[in-house]
This record gives sequence, C-alpha cells and structure tokens, in this order.
Amino acid sequence: MHKEPGLADAAQLFKVLGNESRLWLLRLIGDEPRTVGALAEATGMSQPLVSQHLRSLRQSGLVSSTRSGKEVTYELADVHVSHVIADALAHVLEPAAAYVAADSSRKEQTP
Repeated sequence: MHKEPGLADAAQLFKVLGNESRLWLLRLIGDEPRTVGALAEATGMSQPLVSQHLRSLRQSGLVSSTRSGKEVTYELADVHVSHVIADALAHVLEPAAAYVAADSSRKEQTP
C-alpha cells in the first residue's frame, strides 16, 4: 500500500495535540511567550506537570525555548500551530453555534 508522504508525521502531531492540557498550554503560549511558573499559575497545573507537557511539545517541534539565566521562556515554534488549534476549535464550536441559532429561530417563530 502506497501512503502519502507526511501522514505518519501528521498522525504523530495529532497525538501530541490530542491532550487538552497541552492544547491549553499552546493557546497560552500563542498569546505571549511564558515561563513554566507563569503557565503553572495560569492553568493551576503543577510546575512538574507543565514541564512534562512542555517537554513533549518541544520534542514535537511545536514550542521553542529561550534561556535567560535560570529562567526559560517558551513560545510557539511556528505560527501554523496556532492556526491548527484555532481551526480545530472553530470546527468543534461551529455545530454548537449553529444549533443555538436554529433553536432561537424556532422559538421566535413559535406563537
């Protein structure tokens, strides 16, 4: 069977993105570069857990890090990451928005 080039890598990317906590971290980092401490504070996750997720994201090439003394700041490695996440969120929220609009339209028409 002949497979399209890149499918295995894309599948691996979706495995990494298939974790809600990692998506949340990527959304936060997409807004602005942040340290592990800032991410732990924003999410309520422990620093070791945030670090573990960031390690996975860095190994997958989704985030990059910059060290300044003892502080490490994380940022998105590529703007495409934020587009993939935004598109996924739009996709899952779109049916819900359509349902709400249709439901309110039906209510307005009911005497």
